[in-house]
Amino acid sequence: MNQATVIVFGVGTARGVGGAVCKRFAREGYHVFVAGRTASKIQQVVDDIMATGIGSAETLPTDVTDEAQVIAAFDRAMNPGPGREPADIVVSNAGNNAVIDFTKLSAAQFEDFWRVGCYSGFLIGREAARRLVPLGRGTVIFTGASGSLRGKPGFAQFAAAKAGLRMISQSMAREYGPKGLHVAHVVIDGGILGERLESAFPQMVQRLGSEGLLDYDAIAENYWMLHRQPKSAWTQELDLRTFKESW
Repeated sequence: MNQATVIVFGVGTARGVGGAVCKRFAREGYHVFVAGRTASKIQQVVDDIMATGIGSAETLPTDVTDEAQVIAAFDRAMNPGPGREPADIVVSNAGNNAVIDFTKLSAAQFEDFWRVGCYSGFLIGREAARRLVPLGRGTVIFTGASGSLRGKPGFAQFAAAKAGLRMISQSMAREYGPKGLHVAHVVIDGGILGERLESAFPQMVQRLGSEGLLDYDAIAENYWMLHRQPKSAWTQELDLRTFKESW
């Protein structure tokens, strides 16, 4: 039996959602294409996977806002080599976040958030549909956030991008679900206890503690669950938050 394959876009630190999703699928014996902008970070994820002796992985340095690079990444993932199936699981995990006063938000900043948070999802979703719909199967998962549903002060640029990504996922699900492609959107409602948050908002991490922040391995478990769902009971949108989160 050939080895199944998954491609995860927007992988940063090993201690984050992208890295955790890569490792979760590898534990099931998958070959994982680890796609991200920073070579050293995605190499660490690959090294961690290879050290377990379960599954396998390789890096795919990719800027998800560059159309040619996204297409090239899919070309590689759909032709993974002897003994491996073309990738039929695609995860779009790219995103950035910052608190910016709306009156001080520049056009360039707004566009950058849109390109990373929304435009990248369009590129990844379009290529996934082009490659997977003819196969009549596959899973595409988009990582959303609280901002997908509501805009808060200082987060207009982030919410606009994430809300747009949510609409891409819904449109794809309605168009391609009947053709066998499972498209899901995951609303991660709250902070994630990982390297990015610890670096950018250490006071928030200290205030909320481990019980007030989402665990990236627990999030990854839900991505695996979404992929394993039978066609008779697909989830299109999944909300994830800690038991302490106010919503």
